[in-house]
Amino acid sequence: MKTLVELFRDNPLFWMLIFVPMVLIAEAVAPSAHTLLFVLAVLAIVPLAALLSHATESVAEKTGDAIGGLLNATLGNLTELIIAVTALRAGQYMLVKASIAGAIVTNSLFMLGASFLLGGLRYHVQDYNRAGGRLHAGLLLMATIALLAPSAVADLDLSRGEAMAAKLSLGLALLLIAVYGLSLLFSLKTHKELFASEDHGEKGQAPWPIGLAVGTLVVVTVFVALVSEIFVESVQQAADAFGMSPAFVGFIIVALVGAAAEMAVAFSAARKNRLDMSVGIALGSASQIALFVSPVLVLLSYAVGPKPMDLQFWPGAVTMVMISAVVASFVTNSGRSAWFIGALLICIYAIFAMTLYVIPPGAHGPV
Repeated sequence: MKTLVELFRDNPLFWMLIFVPMVLIAEAVAPSAHTLLFVLAVLAIVPLAALLSHATESVAEKTGDAIGGLLNATLGNLTELIIAVTALRAGQYMLVKASIAGAIVTNSLFMLGASFLLGGLRYHVQDYNRAGGRLHAGLLLMATIALLAPSAVADLDLSRGEAMAAKLSLGLALLLIAVYGLSLLFSLKTHKELFASEDHGEKGQAPWPIGLAVGTLVVVTVFVALVSEIFVESVQQAADAFGMSPAFVGFIIVALVGAAAEMAVAFSAARKNRLDMSVGIALGSASQIALFVSPVLVLLSYAVGPKPMDLQFWPGAVTMVMISAVVASFVTNSGRSAWFIGALLICIYAIFAMTLYVIPPGAHGPV
């Protein structure tokens, strides 16, 4: 209890947790006030992300940066999964697919780039283990090939294209999950020595006891999930009020809000010269979405969706994911970073965002 009191006293950001009960109450009292709910949900996720950041760093002190990064990526992607399942249940497949592609691009470009930028502004050059970056970039490239396959099959026979794409997507979903499991076995068990963190990080505050840290992770994740459900129910109406398209909402807005918790941890680690953890969170989360979250959504669509969802994305989304994977592979090949590399990654992400805002993809693409 004393640890939590000290944390709230030293960090005024956590006083924003008042927005958590506020958004829950507002949703119960005025469920049709979508714009208000949207704003409150975003404000509530910010302090939850910060609290999740501190708890995850405490766990990483005990488990190491590799497992700490994996843990944070998993908990952070739970938010994306809940957002996507909510949209899946409503039959908003364009929003689901846009959020999947957007999360991959956001994590591999914006989160990684901002980590390089923030860390580089404090340290002249930062080093990290490039083996992790290579592994995740390779997994992203393979997942992008899997996203290309259903579109190619659908174009072969227009009369049966949808059924063929759905059948192929089911098989690809099972294959991607198997590959993700093998990647965990490789990086955490058989070849874990290749992914050891560089020991040059700056130590922050004293870590919490492991029991308090894990308990906080669980509780905060539940609240993030609750707030995320309110967010996804209100985001479309709020987007209409702000003049944003469904593709832009899924690709940019949902992806950024869903990754808020992971970003808080990645940015904090980069500022402490623990770039191994930042790279592990950013690219680990991107590959986890591509290899685990997206196939799980395909399988869940058979149970909760109005019809099975396939992995047939519109060409623009696949192109952006492919570019993101290639760029991530290129910039992590050296195992060194400076602030300008981060600035370039953010600029690429900004190009994608502006393109989506001006010319919404998917207007004539697959749903």
